[in-house]
Amino acid sequence: MDMPTEIEAKMKVENLEPTRQRLRDRGAEQLSKAFETNIFFDTEKRELLAQDKSLRVRHERDERDGAEKVKITFKGPQLKGELKSRDERELKVENLGDALALFEGLGYRRTLTFQKRRESWKLEDCQIELDELPNIGTFVEIEGPNEQAVMQMRTLLELDQMPLIRRGYTALLTEDLKKRNINSGVITFK
Repeated sequence: MDMPTEIEAKMKVENLEPTRQRLRDRGAEQLSKAFETNIFFDTEKRELLAQDKSLRVRHERDERDGAEKVKITFKGPQLKGELKSRDERELKVENLGDALALFEGLGYRRTLTFQKRRESWKLEDCQIELDELPNIGTFVEIEGPNEQAVMQMRTLLELDQMPLIRRGYTALLTEDLKKRNINSGVITFK
């Protein structure tokens, strides 16, 4: 059975406002403005990481209306290509505590927890995320149905001169923790 494939371009930006304004100018629809807590799980031997896979529980609270969502996401290894692409399976669950207890009951342990502020926008057939993360800064992610649509949106939003980042936030945050010699796997806004 084939899994849906996530195809995205990620770029680090100094300031989200220029991209936000370009989205407004082009009539994009803002889908949500959320505060997230992302909790990653792995085996004690870090077997998922060794296979370039991830298992995440995300709690999201929309800052506009207070609506809360909990999602479980499994991501497969990165696929070849210029953009970050990987197979992804996601499902919604009713209760954060039950989701966490389920994975812990199966022998998985929490390996990294981090907060993120995210604005989600829709323009044409792409979803654009404006992300802010503690310690590592601000990013724009463009996800679409294929590489061509993603790259065209990247150009439309005037981000085509920004280097593409193929690494996920977990890798970027883990690298930042190591550089700063911090052993905690919990990263929050101050």
